[in-house]
Amino acid sequence: MSIVKNVFLPSLSLHSLRKGQASWCLVLLVSILTMNAQTNVDLNKFNGEDQVAASVVNEVLNITWPTGEKQNGRLDINLNQEKPLFKSIQLGKEGIFKEIITGVDPAFILTVGERDLEKRGGWNIFFDETAYKPHRSYRVELDRDQVNVETHGSRTKVIISEVTAGSFQGNLEITLFNGSPLVNMAAVMSSEKDSLAIIYDAGLVSPDWERIFWSDTDDYLQRASVDPASESENLAVKYRAIIGETDNGSIAVFPPPHQYFYPLDNAYNLKYVWHGANYRDMISESGIGIRHELLGDRRHVPWFNAPPGSKQSLNFFFLMDDQKDGKILEKVKRFTHGDSYKPLQDSYTMASHFHTEHVMDVLTHKPLPEIPGHVKALRNTGVNIMHLGEFHLAGNPRDKGPRRLLEFKKMFEECARLSSGDFLMLPGEEPNSHFGGHWMNLFPKPVYWIMSREPGQAFVEEHPEYGTVYRVGNKQEMLKLLEIENGLAWTAHARIKGSTGFPDQYMEEDFFKSDRFLGAAWKAMPADLSKDRLGSRVLDVLDDMSNDGNKKYVIAEADLFKIEPDYELYGNMNINYLQLDELPSFEQGWQPVLDAMEAGKFFVSTGEVLLPVFQVNGKGPGETIVLNDNGDAEINLKIDWTFPLSFVEIISGDGEEVFRERINMEATQAFGNKEFTFNTRLKNRKWVRVEVWDAAVNGAFTQNVWLQ
Repeated sequence: MSIVKNVFLPSLSLHSLRKGQASWCLVLLVSILTMNAQTNVDLNKFNGEDQVAASVVNEVLNITWPTGEKQNGRLDINLNQEKPLFKSIQLGKEGIFKEIITGVDPAFILTVGERDLEKRGGWNIFFDETAYKPHRSYRVELDRDQVNVETHGSRTKVIISEVTAGSFQGNLEITLFNGSPLVNMAAVMSSEKDSLAIIYDAGLVSPDWERIFWSDTDDYLQRASVDPASESENLAVKYRAIIGETDNGSIAVFPPPHQYFYPLDNAYNLKYVWHGANYRDMISESGIGIRHELLGDRRHVPWFNAPPGSKQSLNFFFLMDDQKDGKILEKVKRFTHGDSYKPLQDSYTMASHFHTEHVMDVLTHKPLPEIPGHVKALRNTGVNIMHLGEFHLAGNPRDKGPRRLLEFKKMFEECARLSSGDFLMLPGEEPNSHFGGHWMNLFPKPVYWIMSREPGQAFVEEHPEYGTVYRVGNKQEMLKLLEIENGLAWTAHARIKGSTGFPDQYMEEDFFKSDRFLGAAWKAMPADLSKDRLGSRVLDVLDDMSNDGNKKYVIAEADLFKIEPDYELYGNMNINYLQLDELPSFEQGWQPVLDAMEAGKFFVSTGEVLLPVFQVNGKGPGETIVLNDNGDAEINLKIDWTFPLSFVEIISGDGEEVFRERINMEATQAFGNKEFTFNTRLKNRKWVRVEVWDAAVNGAFTQNVWLQ
């Protein structure tokens, strides 16, 4: 491909030339301008190794890469601005390629709204109603002036300049993953404007789709023929995926399973995929894709933070397959273990912080199925232990006794009834009394307590129906109750929502320094598509607590209200893997669950990255090791993953600073299970932990090993 740069014409007047000369100059001018419009392709950072090849022929960039055993993928990328970006998408074996589809364009819609930074928390805001404020949607426009092809470990990145939408601009990034027919499409964009919040829709458009497939929320595969002229339709699906099919194969489009979801109170299935023509009156072509509902759950709708200069990745994945009839969905499901938590030996999964209001439904005699929807949904997701946060917006938590004690009794009865087999439902509450901010509690057995104590009333009394009842009048007595009954408390949604300013404001209090106060809880909020990890807000809290000299830990929390099996639960969830020999029974109490939490014997995960082994010089999380004078440490880490990994980070602290050692993992391919050894130096450090994140910004983190 010829590339002409910096071509200058002499200053000539066509009127001063003879007719023939004028015609010749006009042809020359058009020719030069056409050559100047050609796209510059830079291969300087592409190494052409590992069976990956890139070449430019007739204004088409051809890239091939290994997608599996004896299989290769191929993208033919049009450099001509007037043609669809993908001339063809292909799969091949032994050098013979078959076109899955031709004439495909990626499509993105960016909606830009206003963030209220004056409310509590600034960028750490949740209680924002962005959808109800002025906002505007833009179709992202793509130019093809410059293309860079780069090698990053086992992946190849094609960067096309530039994309624009309103005040946002950046590049289109196409990432190919060796060993898999998986492709990530991302419009990576930033704006210098302040106080912005964003949301996006995306997909692939082509006139060649013939059929589409999807799984409905009951997990049944559905099919429809494509009419290129039919108006777009939004679908409630399971697995967040929609499949386009031609006579030669299939392409499944789906978002990053967790990064795509900004925090909401409810995990409703808001029809997260679309298909058809004229989507939102902005994408006229027929297509398939992913979408957000602008109004969310119609409560608090914070969208994604977009701080000035931050590179927001509006991205989705597509997976190719030469099979048809929706069979590709089984390959999509592998990336999330079928939207369930993979069992691990000697571990049980625990999900915390659910405001189901089930108890009040029972007490008000609301018609209910024998097994409530939230139990079915969580059991289907592979949750072994469910920890409630009842009486938050329902019930009578401030009642002096008659109503509250009855509600407790019914909660204990329902937890006992619904705990069976490999499922344990634990009573719990978000009391938000005495300590400050919002916090959760968990006792190892049923405990009756009232949140206030009037003058003359005893702290503890024996009730003829309920047995021992505690009346708590202040934070000292709250701590005393936790000590007597061996309970645990921790900060819910630290530094955001009703815990803005906490646990910072009580980190010097006796109750916080007590071993009855576990630490804090982790959830991916606020959401920010520029970050390569989720939930850094609480990970920072963990580091700050550790540097302050407190042996505290962080558990995962869902912080969701009502749940039904047809909700989009998995994308809005996270999980704790507790080290337990066996699952306790409700009748015998669940002290082992609290023991594992208190000892830090667990890790937190979104589900795709698992850390069954983490040891520092042979010691596991929650344990203490003595380093040699040099501070030499050997970290043994076993990682089980689905999406290709991005990085491992070793985080440590010396009581004042936090240190981060990042290990690039871009050489990994999809679906692995391997033990790694990392040698590092931790001289003068007091604690160390590990995080692992993948190419879809799924991840996992350990609790601390303490250092001397």
